[in-house]
Amino acid sequence: MPYHWTETTTPRSLTLRPHQSMTPAGFVVFMGATLIFIAMPLLAVLGTPVLWGLLPFFALAVWGLWYAISRNQRDAMLTETLTLDHDRMELVRHEPRGAVQRWEANPYWVSVHLHPNTRPVENYLTLRGNDHEVELGAFLSPEERVALHDELTRALDQARNAPVP
Repeated sequence: MPYHWTETTTPRSLTLRPHQSMTPAGFVVFMGATLIFIAMPLLAVLGTPVLWGLLPFFALAVWGLWYAISRNQRDAMLTETLTLDHDRMELVRHEPRGAVQRWEANPYWVSVHLHPNTRPVENYLTLRGNDHEVELGAFLSPEERVALHDELTRALDQARNAPVP
């Protein structure tokens, strides 16, 4: 799962991150293999003026692929952290380019909503409280948002019913 609960501490914490299927080592292997396969057709024209005509296009293709994958990895650096205690709930969203968004409410007044088909994505998950509604885990798959909805509802019930220290 691209999210996990930290159960051992009080307050409880939930961290969500987009799934990243390519590791840095996988990126190096993929780009190396791409360079080798793109260089193969160039061997046929090695030593001819045709090489200089084709080389810029091959270089542009490799650069474009490298840029697209790097940009995707940077955009996936998004992190959402939900902290849940008996009297306070806070959601902090760290954007890939450094912006931080915060939302805070009393868990007693927070409600978790799953919008099956009425929002921009299937099974859109929101938290409502403090006169604001915030999205949670928009990068998760629809099935993961349903599972998170159930887990979050149980966690909120536990936080509301927990003894006050």
